[in-house]
Amino acid sequence: MTENNLILNRLFTQNVFFNMVNTNSNTTYGTVIQRFVNDPEDKDNSTLISEVYKFMSKSYRNEYFYQNTLLNKLLLGKHSINTTTALTQIPISKSKADFILINGKAVVYEIKTELDTFERLDSQLRDYFKAFNHVCVVTSESHYDRAISILKDTPVGIYVLTSQNTISKKLRKEPTEDNSHLDYTAIFKVLHKREYENILLQYFNELPITSQAFYYGECLKQFTQIPKLKAYEMALKQLKRRNRIAISEFDKIPYALKSLVYFSSPSKSDWQAIDVFLNQRYGG
Repeated sequence: MTENNLILNRLFTQNVFFNMVNTNSNTTYGTVIQRFVNDPEDKDNSTLISEVYKFMSKSYRNEYFYQNTLLNKLLLGKHSINTTTALTQIPISKSKADFILINGKAVVYEIKTELDTFERLDSQLRDYFKAFNHVCVVTSESHYDRAISILKDTPVGIYVLTSQNTISKKLRKEPTEDNSHLDYTAIFKVLHKREYENILLQYFNELPITSQAFYYGECLKQFTQIPKLKAYEMALKQLKRRNRIAISEFDKIPYALKSLVYFSSPSKSDWQAIDVFLNQRYGG
């Protein structure tokens, strides 16, 4: 069973997916199809991947499954890719944020699947609050009581992925705003160079004049002179500009692959190759 789990984890990664798309011959994909799908020969790749995902929905809800559900239910179901941006695997201090949603505000979602423990949760939450003021744990029904006992008197929210693969309206604690731990350095480190330069130019109308060796440090120093909540608000506006995606092409992507494709920022030629691959018969 562990071997099955590992190969399913590998399948829903950008490296394997784009290898499949570009070569139509990937050993991980071939192994997964033979192992988890009956009579694959007459089906196109889009159908096959959806069937594998359906198996996962019942037997192996890994981190990708949770992340993909969040993207489908929150970004696409509740908000819109025109007005909201999702980010993933963003380093914050010593942790990495699984999923961040930015519209008027930003919420960090820390995923704890039924396969995970809560061992590192405390340090992860502390890190996230240094760079963002809303944080939520997304977990399974089986972990809900444990999550509530740990987080009941905190600003951290709790969302539950039900056995029907919906986000529970009943088993829920909404995150509340907490600005008390926001840290200039942590916020600054989330930004790309172009983004923090945009902020400094907007606020000060100039960038530091210094040698390349000291430039980053001087930009950070200048950033810390902006009132903290203003700096945070400006940072969110920059982050919200990331992950712009071709909506007409994205609409064609099957549910199972929405998250993987969204976070891969496909080029025009990628979109064409993905479309060909998904509509191609298996092994064709």
